[in-house]
Amino acid sequence: MKGLIKRLLKKHLSWMTIYCLQPLFHGGVRVKTFVGRSDGEYNAKRRLEDSIYLDGFGYKVYSQGDEDGIIAEIFNRIGTTNKKFVEFGVQDGLESNGHFLLHKGWQGLWIDGNKKFIRNLRNYFAVPIAKKQLTVINVFITTENINKIIGNQGSTEGEIDLLSIDIDGNDYWIWEAITCIKPRVVVIEYNAKFPPAHEWIIEYNENHIWDSSDKHGASLKSLEILGSQLGYRLVGTSRTGINAFFVRNDLAGNLFPEPATAENLYNIANNVIFFTNGHPSKQYIGH
Repeated sequence: MKGLIKRLLKKHLSWMTIYCLQPLFHGGVRVKTFVGRSDGEYNAKRRLEDSIYLDGFGYKVYSQGDEDGIIAEIFNRIGTTNKKFVEFGVQDGLESNGHFLLHKGWQGLWIDGNKKFIRNLRNYFAVPIAKKQLTVINVFITTENINKIIGNQGSTEGEIDLLSIDIDGNDYWIWEAITCIKPRVVVIEYNAKFPPAHEWIIEYNENHIWDSSDKHGASLKSLEILGSQLGYRLVGTSRTGINAFFVRNDLAGNLFPEPATAENLYNIANNVIFFTNGHPSKQYIGH
C-alpha cells in the first residue's frame, strides 16, 4: 500500500514536496526525506557526483545556505584580485555572503534599505566598520540611484571580485542597471518557482517591497539570458534553489560545467535542506 501511495504521489504531485516527520543529518546538512520531481532529484545527484559542478562544494559558515562554500570554490578556480565585494539586501549582515569574506580579510560595501536592520548591523559589525574594512549604507535601492550610491564610495569602483544581489524584488533590473563596477563574480537570487526553461521577470516598480509571495525577482532562464547580455556565464546554483552564480566570460574558460544553461544548472526550490554550522551568530567575532 505504501508503495502504491508513493507512486501515485510521484505521478500526480510532481511539483509538491511531501515531508516526513523525522529529519536526517548528513555532514552539516539537515535533510528531511521527501517525494519530489524525479528529474530534479536525478540532476541534483548527477551534479553532486561530478566535480566540475559546484553543487558538491557548498557549505555554510554565515551564508543563508551553501553559498559560502560555492563562493570559495569559484575563487579557488579563478583566483582573486582586490578581494572587494558589494552586497545589498543584507538585513543585519549576520547571515550574508560577505560576513565570512570579512573574516578572510576582504573589504566590502553593504547596502540595505531597512533602518532597523542597519542600526543593528552597525552595532554587530562595529569592528570592521571602525577599521574601514566595511562600509555600510542605509538607502532604498532603485535603478536610478544604484550607480550613484556605489560610485560615491571611492574605494569601490571599476573591477571588484564579487557582487551579491538579494533584494527580493527588482534584482534583475538592478543588475542590468549597474555600470559603475565590473564584478568578476555575481551572486543573485532567482525565483525557483519557475522551471528552468521558463522566462519570467517581475515588472519594475521602484517602490516594490516583498510580501513573502512568489512575486519577486526573475526566473533562472531570464537571469541566464541577462547574464549573457552583460558578459557573464551561469556556472551554478545553490542546492536550496535560492541563488545563482555567474562568472565573467573572460574568466570562466573551461573551469565550469557545460552547457552553461538554466536547464543544466537549475536547482528546484528546496525547503527540506537546511545548512547548519555550529551555534548561531550574534555579532561579528573577527579581529
